[in-house]
Amino acid sequence: MKVLMVLTSHDTLGNTGKKTGFWLEELATPYYVFKDAGAEITLASPKGGQPPLDPKSDEPMFQTDLTRRFNADEVAKAQLAETVRLDSVDQKDFDTVFYPGGHGPLWDLAEDPNSFKLIESFVKAGKPIALVCHASGVLRHVTNADGTPFVQGRYVTGFTNSEEEAVGLTKVVPFLVEDELIGLGAVFSKVKDWGVHTVVDGQLITGQNPASSSEAAEALLGALSQRKVKTA
Repeated sequence: MKVLMVLTSHDTLGNTGKKTGFWLEELATPYYVFKDAGAEITLASPKGGQPPLDPKSDEPMFQTDLTRRFNADEVAKAQLAETVRLDSVDQKDFDTVFYPGGHGPLWDLAEDPNSFKLIESFVKAGKPIALVCHASGVLRHVTNADGTPFVQGRYVTGFTNSEEEAVGLTKVVPFLVEDELIGLGAVFSKVKDWGVHTVVDGQLITGQNPASSSEAAEALLGALSQRKVKTA
């Protein structure tokens, strides 16, 4: 089982003067869900090399057993320091793709043709894909073969308007994930702020927030197992 994980290369939080990037829990949790299941994991980012970590995600209040495991894992950290360039990866080399969130993806991955064309190639190949939290916004330019929005009529979730309001960044982000997906015709569902919520719609799996990253990764493994049975 070969899993591609795509991380942001964007490190600037709008005009706030603060840093952003990927959210550690949303990388570490699925990373070990996949690794402990025997997967071969490849990490990629638009610029390659070391992707920026949102420093807030490594603060004590946001640490978990798996983020601490990642921080103590020299092999994992070395892999993170050498992500491959996104424009060098080929869908054919992987069974699935997982996008961790953090605010960074709203600026680069959501607007990167390499990113949405990669997702479209996974969809066309019938392979499952998963995106968590802000990464659900990366779907904004993904289209079906006829040019219609990929999320149109699909059941999805992602970082909610109220969660963005709670962290005080509603006026900072380039777009609100919930509003954007609804505007594209998606059927957006959510639970209370910071609650665990994962939505599976065919080959598309989305998680609402960091707390949903484990459930989303497990759902992706389940989808891969089902696909393996069907193609066996």
